[in-house]
Amino acid sequence: MLEARDVVCIRDEHVLFSALSFTASAGDMVQIAGANGVGKTSLLRILSGLATPGAGEVYWQGQRTERVRARFNQQLLWLGHQPGIKGVLTGEENLRFFYPQHSQQSLWQALASVGLAGYEDVPVARLSAGQQRRVALARLWLTDVPLWILDEPLTALDVAGVDMLTQRMELHVAQGGIIILTTHQPLHPRAQNIRCIQLVPDEGDR
Repeated sequence: MLEARDVVCIRDEHVLFSALSFTASAGDMVQIAGANGVGKTSLLRILSGLATPGAGEVYWQGQRTERVRARFNQQLLWLGHQPGIKGVLTGEENLRFFYPQHSQQSLWQALASVGLAGYEDVPVARLSAGQQRRVALARLWLTDVPLWILDEPLTALDVAGVDMLTQRMELHVAQGGIIILTTHQPLHPRAQNIRCIQLVPDEGDR
């Protein structure tokens, strides 16, 4: 279980949101929503440990994440708004950087799962923006960690890509995983309900 307790987000000396508390348990898919600039990405970064809250705490399995940082990081997959891949490397090489223990076959299968069969040896810089996003998303077919925090994972994907990714996310939560994500595109899962947390600007900053 991931839990936020009275989290405050401050950016450029302005309070974006305050006193935010919620929990996400096994089998939950949670969408963080709100207007641009309200702090959606900032919240994801706080939850993943990439940023420090102005106040409040984040807990993983009942313990403050800062006290179990190594274990928490091992059970977390963070995919930011940017693909986070190297253009000079191929799709296979990018995946091997994150998963050196996997065989070439499993890496190629992950790329095939996101519609990139035949592009395994192509430098990422030569791929379209949507294909580059798919290389990053192929990690979702290789990881076995329970907690996924995804910032705008549907960016640059076509209809088929959105459907492909939605099915993968559904499977993860059906197997007891947790997903927390932001997206500007509507999600239409077939079997899983999405809980939405709407961020609003802090009253004191209006």
